[in-house]
Amino acid sequence: AGITAGDLDAAARNIIDKAGYGEYFRHSLGHGLGYEVHEYPRVAHGNSAEVLEPGMVITIEPGIYLPGKFGMRVEDDVVIGTKAPSILTTAPRELVIV
Repeated sequence: AGITAGDLDAAARNIIDKAGYGEYFRHSLGHGLGYEVHEYPRVAHGNSAEVLEPGMVITIEPGIYLPGKFGMRVEDDVVIGTKAPSILTTAPRELVIV
């Protein structure tokens, strides 16, 4: 709590940039989740006005898309807490090869 949606987006972009995939991450990091699938706040680059407050539910869904090869996106649903976020997603974290 207390950081902006833009700060969160920037932190994810920094990790993706350092891994060498920055140019392939071409969308926002996530959005609010509530009665509608896409709600306030928009967790996006440059969105410095929207502060993440306790009780907000957001998605974190970074994705990279390599043209002509593949794309990958992972989504977690998160509740903003007073001290730390709570991750609602219970999907396994292990890589599944099909």
